[in-house]
Amino acid sequence: MGPSPTTLSKLKLGKLRVVRRRLLQRYEHQPYVSCLAGLYGCQWRRYQRTRATPGDCCCSKLECVSFALLIMTFCLTLVFLYFWSEAQNDYNDFDWFNFGNLGFWFPWSVVLLVIAAAFFSYVTLLLLLAVCLLSEGQKLYLHWGHKVTAPYLHVGGVLLMTLLSWPIALHFFRINKKVGRTLIMGLYLAVLCALYLVPLGMYSPCLKKEGALGPAPALIGHRGAPMLAPENTLMSFEKAVEAGGEGLETDVTISYDGVPFLMHDHTLRRTTNVQKVFPNRTDAPAAMFTWGELETLNAGDWFLYRDPFGTAWSMGAEDRAQAQNQSVCTLRDFLELAAQRGKQVIFDLYRPPRGHPYRDTWITRTLEVIQNESSIHSHQVLWLPPDLRSLVQKMDPDLQQTSGSWSPVEELQQNHIVQLNLHYSSMSTEMISEYAAANISTNLYVISQPWLYSLAWCSGAQSVTTNSPQLLYKLTRPLFLMTPDEYNLMWVLTDVVSFILILFIFIFHWWRERGLAFYSGSKPTLEHGTYSKFRTEMSDVWSISSVNILGEPAGSPLATEPNLATVSEH
Repeated sequence: MGPSPTTLSKLKLGKLRVVRRRLLQRYEHQPYVSCLAGLYGCQWRRYQRTRATPGDCCCSKLECVSFALLIMTFCLTLVFLYFWSEAQNDYNDFDWFNFGNLGFWFPWSVVLLVIAAAFFSYVTLLLLLAVCLLSEGQKLYLHWGHKVTAPYLHVGGVLLMTLLSWPIALHFFRINKKVGRTLIMGLYLAVLCALYLVPLGMYSPCLKKEGALGPAPALIGHRGAPMLAPENTLMSFEKAVEAGGEGLETDVTISYDGVPFLMHDHTLRRTTNVQKVFPNRTDAPAAMFTWGELETLNAGDWFLYRDPFGTAWSMGAEDRAQAQNQSVCTLRDFLELAAQRGKQVIFDLYRPPRGHPYRDTWITRTLEVIQNESSIHSHQVLWLPPDLRSLVQKMDPDLQQTSGSWSPVEELQQNHIVQLNLHYSSMSTEMISEYAAANISTNLYVISQPWLYSLAWCSGAQSVTTNSPQLLYKLTRPLFLMTPDEYNLMWVLTDVVSFILILFIFIFHWWRERGLAFYSGSKPTLEHGTYSKFRTEMSDVWSISSVNILGEPAGSPLATEPNLATVSEH
């Protein structure tokens, strides 16, 4: 006996509901979103990203402005690429013009086309990444490497529009329809005027009055000086101190028998020779080794043959020999070095895995080393681990409580937070100033490039964690620093020079087309309404073909004479 019609209808209805639910369900494709966020904002870790609440703004005001500028740049580059590719017929003119001024021949037109195409591809990729992130409900955080500081963005935009004036003027005077002329000129002038005036609403942290710039951010060596020595070794920390580091950063793990030691990775594979000494435990957690086993490992030789920063070749023989003999460093030795040199320290503390004897006492064991087994003062330690913070505060109130995430000032003060340790993508002048007013300093990590360090300096950050203290220590002033008066002068000069050049280009093309009409004659009429252009080494010569000279009939003697107006190239 088969199922009843009622049962069949219920089954069909149930299947339809399942299909409807699947269609309406939102999926987050984690690898896909991670790739998008990584390429767009260099936020490869999930905790760095924030999902937008449906109906709310997709991003902060700064990111909204960045996204708007990205769209505008895309439009400008698209227009420029279109006109320049369409002007291919006149590439030779452009190259000859440069040849006459520079004195040597080079295909500048093709170079300009390639640069425009590459820039357009880059901007298009960023825009597509942003749209895909928005479609996945993610907030936008454009990486600082993709952002151009405001003054130079304005100069770049004006330069682009100035270059664009050549093909636009060329086509403007050759278009016969007034509607087409009006459309092209109206659009071009609207964008140009907007670019001329956009500095009125621009902001850059490095636009500061004389004397308004704060002190340079203190340098905290990220695992020491990993460009000069193997990371998380005593040699690396000594190099960081010699390079001007005012603080030292590291990562702490606890061995199976309770010895806190320095190791960033959860395994020993990357930075030691564990594969050679313990071939069967290569991928075992670092915390599951005893200190006696850890002491047998070499923690420096890998730096020389892997050369992670491409700097090993510059090391002298003495440094190479020292690097080859580095071993795993204990937290106690690290703290002793900092105490002797008077440096602050900050570290991530990893909780041991399940089955570890110190799984539940890793916090108190670390505090024992700080208080009883080393000579460092508690106020030199920026305590970053968030676990059991209230207990840590009671056990050692002199530790400088540090938070790895930003929160309202009131909440931070309630938790006795005196410093923030934030990724540099969270850089905000307003936020840093607000925390500084409440005596909460800000450290940004990891900043190793001078231009990014300059932005952190201008933003008011008190310190930065860096891989290259030896490089940033030499920076005496921010790279992009200028006073508002200097910026206004640059802005006005850029606009004026651009206006003069554009005006000259339009006058040149107007004169050129007017001269063409003059050579064509005012009385003669063209049978086909066309003319041909020939190039000589010195000037343009125009050839008028099929012209009825002086309006004579086709059968008149003059009309049968050779066409005197026709010029050929010799």
